Amino acid sequence: MNATSKYLVEIFWSDEDQGFIAIAPDLQGCSAFGETQQEALAEMQLAMASWLEACENMNRPYPDANAQPQRHAA
Repeated sequence: MNATSKYLVEIFWSDEDQGFIAIAPDLQGCSAFGETQQEALAEMQLAMASWLEACENMNRPYPDANAQPQRHAA
Protein backbone atom coordinates (compact mmCIF):
# COMPACT_ATOMS: atom_id res chain seq x y z
CA MET A 1 0.00 0.00 0.00
CA ASN A 2 1.39 3.40 -0.91
CA ALA A 3 1.24 6.34 1.48
CA THR A 4 -1.62 8.07 -0.35
CA SER A 5 -3.95 5.06 0.00
CA LYS A 6 -4.69 5.68 3.67
CA TYR A 7 -6.15 9.16 3.17
CA LEU A 8 -9.82 9.82 2.47
CA VAL A 9 -10.52 11.56 -0.83
CA GLU A 10 -13.82 13.40 -1.33
CA ILE A 11 -14.97 14.27 -4.85
CA PHE A 12 -17.81 16.65 -5.60
CA TRP A 13 -19.24 18.62 -8.51
CA SER A 14 -18.56 22.36 -8.62
CA ASP A 15 -21.05 24.47 -10.57
CA GLU A 16 -18.64 27.39 -10.35
CA ASP A 17 -15.77 25.45 -11.91
CA GLN A 18 -17.96 23.24 -14.12
CA GLY A 19 -16.03 20.16 -13.09
CA PHE A 20 -15.21 17.83 -10.25
CA ILE A 21 -13.11 18.88 -7.28
CA ALA A 22 -11.21 16.36 -5.18
CA ILE A 23 -9.95 17.11 -1.69
CA ALA A 24 -8.14 15.17 1.04
CA PRO A 25 -9.39 16.55 4.36
CA ASP A 26 -6.32 15.32 6.24
CA LEU A 27 -3.90 17.02 3.83
CA GLN A 28 -4.58 20.72 4.29
CA GLY A 29 -4.83 22.57 0.98
CA CYS A 30 -4.40 19.45 -1.14
CA SER A 31 -6.95 19.44 -3.95
CA ALA A 32 -7.35 18.64 -7.62
CA PHE A 33 -9.73 19.28 -10.52
CA GLY A 34 -11.06 17.08 -13.30
CA GLU A 35 -13.75 17.16 -15.94
CA THR A 36 -14.80 13.68 -14.76
CA GLN A 37 -14.68 12.03 -11.34
CA GLN A 38 -12.03 9.63 -12.63
CA GLU A 39 -9.87 12.50 -13.89
CA ALA A 40 -10.23 14.36 -10.58
CA LEU A 41 -9.18 11.22 -8.68
CA ALA A 42 -6.16 10.61 -10.93
CA GLU A 43 -5.06 14.24 -10.52
CA MET A 44 -5.64 13.95 -6.78
CA GLN A 45 -3.33 10.95 -6.53
CA LEU A 46 -0.56 13.04 -8.11
CA ALA A 47 -1.30 16.00 -5.84
CA MET A 48 -1.27 13.81 -2.73
CA ALA A 49 2.03 12.20 -3.71
CA SER A 50 3.55 15.67 -4.17
CA TRP A 51 2.09 16.87 -0.86
CA LEU A 52 3.60 13.93 1.00
CA GLU A 53 6.92 14.32 -0.82
CA ALA A 54 7.03 17.91 0.43
CA CYS A 55 6.60 16.58 3.99
CA GLU A 56 9.58 14.30 3.45
CA ASN A 57 11.67 17.11 2.00
CA MET A 58 10.93 19.27 5.04
CA ASN A 59 11.54 16.37 7.45
CA ARG A 60 7.96 16.57 8.71
CA PRO A 61 5.87 13.53 9.63
CA TYR A 62 2.88 12.60 7.52
CA PRO A 63 -0.42 13.75 9.03
CA ASP A 64 -2.62 11.16 10.70
CA ALA A 65 -5.40 9.80 8.52
CA ASN A 66 -8.41 10.70 10.66
CA ALA A 67 -11.09 11.83 8.20
CA GLN A 68 -14.12 9.55 7.89
CA PRO A 69 -16.61 9.37 5.01
CA GLN A 70 -19.79 11.33 5.62
CA ARG A 71 -22.90 9.20 6.06
CA HIS A 72 -25.91 10.62 4.26
CA ALA A 73 -29.48 9.59 5.01
CA ALA A 74 -31.30 8.05 2.06
